[in-house]
Amino acid sequence: MIDHRSALIYAMVLTSAADNEMTDSELQTIGEIVKFLPAFNGYNPEELPEDANRCAQLLAEENGFDRIIDEIVASLPERLRETAYALALEVVAADGVASQEELRLMEILRHNLDIDRLAAAAIERGVRARYMSA
Repeated sequence: MIDHRSALIYAMVLTSAADNEMTDSELQTIGEIVKFLPAFNGYNPEELPEDANRCAQLLAEENGFDRIIDEIVASLPERLRETAYALALEVVAADGVASQEELRLMEILRHNLDIDRLAAAAIERGVRARYMSA
């Protein structure tokens, strides 16, 4: 089992890879999140590429997607499940376009992380507000 910080990274990497294109803005967003959010206290940002590669390797394996979702859920304490959902949404919003694959993944994450619709809507609205432009 991975630790909670790696689980959060897996959620973001999986989201970035959902549409088969990991954009520079998504990768930059992941890097910034890891450097500055309290959920990553004690995490060495230099380990990010290694965690991202492990996630990508797992994704390439048979049933990799389901295994990653299971790892994320099993590794996150309940108090960080909404955080994982919010961070995945940050990655979706990073490049300004939400693909159908990313939206479907968000639905899968919401369901598997057991985030109720009202909380999910509030998180989605907050991320949307952060990425609005004039």
